[in-house]
Amino acid sequence: MLQLVNEFLTFLQVEKGLSKNTLDSYGRDLKKYIEFLKSQKILSFSETNRTIIISYFLQLQKKGHASSTISRNLASIRSFYQFLVRERYLDKDPTINLESPKLEKRLPKVLSIKEVDLLLEQPDIKKPLGLRDKAMLELLYATGIRVTELITLDITDVELDMGYIKCLGKGSKERIVPIGSEAVKFLEQYILTERKKLIKKREEKALFVNHHGYRLTRQGFWKIIKRYAKRAKINKQITPHTLRHSFATHLLENGADLRSVQELLGHADISTTQIYTHITKKRLREVYSKTHPRA
Repeated sequence: MLQLVNEFLTFLQVEKGLSKNTLDSYGRDLKKYIEFLKSQKILSFSETNRTIIISYFLQLQKKGHASSTISRNLASIRSFYQFLVRERYLDKDPTINLESPKLEKRLPKVLSIKEVDLLLEQPDIKKPLGLRDKAMLELLYATGIRVTELITLDITDVELDMGYIKCLGKGSKERIVPIGSEAVKFLEQYILTERKKLIKKREEKALFVNHHGYRLTRQGFWKIIKRYAKRAKINKQITPHTLRHSFATHLLENGADLRSVQELLGHADISTTQIYTHITKKRLREVYSKTHPRA
């Protein structure tokens, strides 16, 4: 199957003259599709059909991929099957009349700046776990990192003097993320005082640990942020990524460019970042109405 994909990519390069980035995109999409087929014990494209292809797109949807990503995958797979039929590797194209699964366009839930302030004020920094929670929440809002990235941070990933953290994102890609003065302040307090009291073993690498002294889990963080949201009387639906979404939205609302936000969030594809522009459009319309002389 990989050999056929490589033939297809060569065809696109030689006959269509597509750019390296476009070819890489086709290659990634088709290799992921092959991985799915193999997971279904399918070892030849001749064994595939419309139902199997739809199942693949439903799996992408379930994993939370953006509708734009799913549409791009469909375009890649459709072009590939057309090639297979044209080159007589297949008799029929199973993607004919196949539409991308109808996806509800769900915009991320975000907090206002006032709500973020309320949430960040909830932890009791006089207590070890309270200071830990304050440092975590401040760090999340300061960097926009994923919750998984937060809980996998090691103490050696933090550079307080330089004001950044080293973060391991999706695909094991490392990126450097700057952190603001407030997050630095509470991180420093937590590391120098309460973390030492919480850890059970001196060789513990985890930056954030639970009350047992071991690395905090995603579920543990989920309970923490829900508790503080309830205490702050925030009625919006809170998810582990609420502060990440709020971080991106507030940056764009205050003039940050989309490419910079993409880099900070660690998005491989800018189309993933573009969802936040939908949230800020309403705000932009309000600003335009107030500031343009002929609005």
